Amino acid sequence: MLGVKFWVGRTIKAFGGDPITYNEVVKVADAHLLATAAELYGLEGCEFRLVQAHDGGRHVVYTCEKEGADAKILRIAFLNDRSREDYLGELEYVRYLFEHGGSVANVISSRNGNLIEEISYQSHNYFICLFTQAKGKGLAENHYQYREGAPLTEYYFNCGKVLGKLHQLAKDYKPVHPRYEFTDRFNVEYIGKLLPDSLSLLKERLAELLHTLEGLDRSRESFGMIHFDYNDGNYKIDFDTGQITVYDFDNSCFGWYMYDLADLWRSGTGWVAAEPDAGKRKAFMEDYFRTALEGYRSETRVDDALLEQLPLFIQAVLMENIVSEFEGMRNSSEEPECDEELSYLIKCLEDDIPYVGFFDEIYSSEEPFEYETRHI
Repeated sequence: MLGVKFWVGRTIKAFGGDPITYNEVVKVADAHLLATAAELYGLEGCEFRLVQAHDGGRHVVYTCEKEGADAKILRIAFLNDRSREDYLGELEYVRYLFEHGGSVANVISSRNGNLIEEISYQSHNYFICLFTQAKGKGLAENHYQYREGAPLTEYYFNCGKVLGKLHQLAKDYKPVHPRYEFTDRFNVEYIGKLLPDSLSLLKERLAELLHTLEGLDRSRESFGMIHFDYNDGNYKIDFDTGQITVYDFDNSCFGWYMYDLADLWRSGTGWVAAEPDAGKRKAFMEDYFRTALEGYRSETRVDDALLEQLPLFIQAVLMENIVSEFEGMRNSSEEPECDEELSYLIKCLEDDIPYVGFFDEIYSSEEPFEYETRHI
């Protein structure tokens, strides 16, 4: 699975304080934050269990369990790149989706009636919020085995259907605290400063990509709030019914719905990544995405003209992965470097190889999505 990495051992600046590591935040949580959160959210008597950090994670997360009560998820944010208004924009959107029939894990208000609480401790500020726990479990937890007696096509269809519902609801969403737009983060000036000068060709290709994106339609039917990280790591499946419940809207922003659809396409590559025959991989992806689109179109419409932009938005997904990797290195004051996976993404963009190189000679089923390490 393509994705940014969570650098557990790295030092990252926390809200309103000096640099702090993930492990240090866990110690603070165990010593102070969990007790305070229990008072704020009525979690007295709950057992808190730390959720292992995962690729793309940005927070310290705990499950909260108590006999006779539904399990909940406590999230502690400690990075300094989001404001209270940013988090409110996310949480208000989650509440809106839930209240209008979106299959999402709802946010729970504190005893003070707030969607988010801010706790200050030893010169650091932490943003705390609480969610219902999505019913079911993830595909990875189930060893990528779908529910017994049901075809995988049901899963593909449901992935598209749930996403289509979210996008349909987004078309009528009027935020109180708006989230940022795609181009606020992804623009030539910012990326030019973020990436090392040795990647001049990549910068040139990204500038061309951004120029093309900026010229696209932003009408109600094509542009609105998107999840921005729609994959099987961010939803649970009820293996009795097949129902999917989405969570982790931390990266949600205003962008093109096609971006989420490109993420949906990319998620399908894992099912056939070990297939050595490019023709068979391509045939599978066509069938997979056709079924996912049937589910998507059962909830909302998408014009064929927009779908023709799929290769463009798959490139945008790669851009997001690359930017996130370099942001992680910058925020931890590390010298930029490329591993095999990041080198692969860069190669695909520099050489304008479509579809994540999945049907190209660059791809190896023995070493999926890896390329010779790039020295920068």
